[in-house]
Amino acid sequence: MRRFLDAVGDAPRGVRIAGLVALALLAYALPLLNPPIITTPESDFRAVLFTVASYALVALGLNIVLGYAGLLDLGYVGFYAVGAYTVAVFGSLHGNLPFPLLMVLAVCITTASGLLLGAPTLRVRGDYLAIVTLGFGEIIRLVALNSEWLNGARGITGIPRPPSVELFEIPRLTWEGWVAYVDLGDKSVFMKFALLDATPYYWLTLTVIIFVLFADVLLQRSRVGRAWEATREDEEAAELNGVPTFRFKLLAFAMGAFVGGMSGALFASRQGSINPEPFVIQISILFLAAVVIGGQGNRWGAIVGAIVVAYLPERFREASEFRVLIFGLALLVLSNFRPQGLLPPRRRRRVNRETDRKQQMEGGVVHG
Repeated sequence: MRRFLDAVGDAPRGVRIAGLVALALLAYALPLLNPPIITTPESDFRAVLFTVASYALVALGLNIVLGYAGLLDLGYVGFYAVGAYTVAVFGSLHGNLPFPLLMVLAVCITTASGLLLGAPTLRVRGDYLAIVTLGFGEIIRLVALNSEWLNGARGITGIPRPPSVELFEIPRLTWEGWVAYVDLGDKSVFMKFALLDATPYYWLTLTVIIFVLFADVLLQRSRVGRAWEATREDEEAAELNGVPTFRFKLLAFAMGAFVGGMSGALFASRQGSINPEPFVIQISILFLAAVVIGGQGNRWGAIVGAIVVAYLPERFREASEFRVLIFGLALLVLSNFRPQGLLPPRRRRRVNRETDRKQQMEGGVVHG
């Protein structure tokens, strides 16, 4: 795996761009192709793809906080909930705003909540920061559960959907063994956002992911990304070299909240109704697991980790009684044999190459 990643990273830029375009086209086509090995026989494959895309978007946001800035956030589900409830409250319960305005409002409020949380708490480090963020996530859920203004445990219904533009219909493939047929009776209407067909929501979320990835690349290569890396590696040394670490940590928290709130808003719109139940702390741990499994600091690793966390349990739903055990064993194996994650960042791969080179040189000296 390491050699494959090195080969991909060293490939010419044109080859990498062509590969990314082909990968994006395949991702858009998945709900129409319905591949027999990848599809989920006991779940709606299109709904599962939307869930995977939502987790991938959340993982990209958390990767900014944890992977780039090195801030352990155990309550990231709180930002997810704030985005979802913003759309629900101002689009249905206490307002009737249009969906585009609701999305803008959701990311603004979640970003503000990230700033409000980070301003007093980012002066603490390590375990203390983890405890504070853990409390934040649980406080958001309890406020939603006990507040009559938010409709309490009853939740909120009638959440508005994105504006639909029914342009054309796209048929799907039906597989009989390894033979595919075009099923004219099973079609997705492009840009028609309805409850029963999650495909347009998946395409919308996938498009948002592409924009976030583009912004992520620009951020990481900028002065901000270098400041985050310096803060993560050694905060005291970064401060001595003139890096305003608190300001950049606060920016990372705000950026992570922005992306988390966007994903929560899309989730609420797709569901059409929400209540406090989906925002338990276990979901926040799954978000964290996605980043750690994929590789902290690697945007593609975060996406792969989200696929592992969100897709595999649905693909093997027939083993539902053992899913938690299997997931725990997989984490145990990964932590022992691949502690840096499935796709470690490039800087980690460079360190691994250097370590391998030194070991080979030492082995040659010993044999000599």
